[in-house]
Amino acid sequence: MENTVCEPQKRALSCIQPTGIPTLGNYLGALRNWVAMQDEFECFYAVADLHAVTVKQEPAKLRQQIYEMFALLIAIGLDPEKSLLFVQSQVPQHAQLSWLLSCQTQFGELSRMTQFKDKSAKHADNINAGLFTYPALMAADILLYQPDYVPVGEDQKQHCELTRDLALRFNNRYSPTFTVPEPYIMKTGARVRSLQEPTKKMSKSDENQNAFISLKDDKDTIIRKFRRAVTDSDAKVCYAPGKDGVNNLMEIYSAITGKTNEQIEAEFDGKGYGDFKTAVGEAVAAELAPIQERFATLMGDKAQLEALMKTGAEHASYVANKTLKKVMKKMGFVI
Repeated sequence: MENTVCEPQKRALSCIQPTGIPTLGNYLGALRNWVAMQDEFECFYAVADLHAVTVKQEPAKLRQQIYEMFALLIAIGLDPEKSLLFVQSQVPQHAQLSWLLSCQTQFGELSRMTQFKDKSAKHADNINAGLFTYPALMAADILLYQPDYVPVGEDQKQHCELTRDLALRFNNRYSPTFTVPEPYIMKTGARVRSLQEPTKKMSKSDENQNAFISLKDDKDTIIRKFRRAVTDSDAKVCYAPGKDGVNNLMEIYSAITGKTNEQIEAEFDGKGYGDFKTAVGEAVAAELAPIQERFATLMGDKAQLEALMKTGAEHASYVANKTLKKVMKKMGFVI
């Protein structure tokens, strides 16, 4: 009988800030894929609350949003029995490694970060040091857990590249220490656009409440927002250049139902936009209903949430501390 050696499961890590309830775009573009990744990788998921305070936060609101994001991640299908789910600030090694990596990071590298430039322009009254150095914290978030892959969107590619550069720099300077993570491009993920300006990405910070679907929106609100979605005067459900609004709705409907554009066009052949918009709204509401039900149950039991946070933080600290001790020893600290 031949001996078979099982390949160790690859590790993936993702973090999300607790800055409000995610949108349908966040869910279809990334979060739903996180759930699927649990069957393929050893997954670590963190609520990145330390990153949230680079902009001014109201303490009670931030605390509530941390609870909500943690609960929502479980509600969408992340399983604490299968994946490591934790709150970043409850694992002190993140801040510790962040300082050590900051001392390996060049000023010029940080000054070239496009997100620093964008956020500085948006928050001109609060351009703090954390806003400038937070890519080093992001690198620490990743490298602490030695992941093979980090799922990234377009806006995070630059930070992932810096993380790889820092890992290679440290490994070359002190000896191999960090796994150099690869960016993981999602196999599927809808590019959901604003319902009011379909050339722009759907965003929870949009001042127009009709432009986005929150994962907490109830069925009536969802259907009303889709009925108000911008389309065009053609009144024909088909995917074509220049039909940004209709194309966006078709992509959403396809992501929810699994139907191709051809099948959607056939389903609504001879029907107007009113029927189509209502159908999209009903499909989205049906997808989100069980998530909202699980979310409400979890938020109704803070003690259970805190117990899950505590367990996750303990496990994450155990893994993180092994990396931190190795780093400190190589740098010459007495540990």
